[in-house]
Amino acid sequence: MRSIKVVVEKHEEGFVAYPLGLRGVVVGQGDTFEEALADVKSAIKFHLETFGPEALDESDSAQEAFIAEAQVA
Repeated sequence: MRSIKVVVEKHEEGFVAYPLGLRGVVVGQGDTFEEALADVKSAIKFHLETFGPEALDESDSAQEAFIAEAQVA
């Protein structure tokens, strides 16, 4: 069992989720947080089954993820 950090964003149209530390593009979506998380889990599993352990980017194993806001002119 491997733990992968996932970012979940809330948008007007629903939720979008994507993992950190994988090579390639993996995205999940849903009307709820739980649906998006379940969708991205399924997508991660498929991605790893398709591309194997090489899809894991060991150099990009985030310990934590933060969201910050920066104002720019």
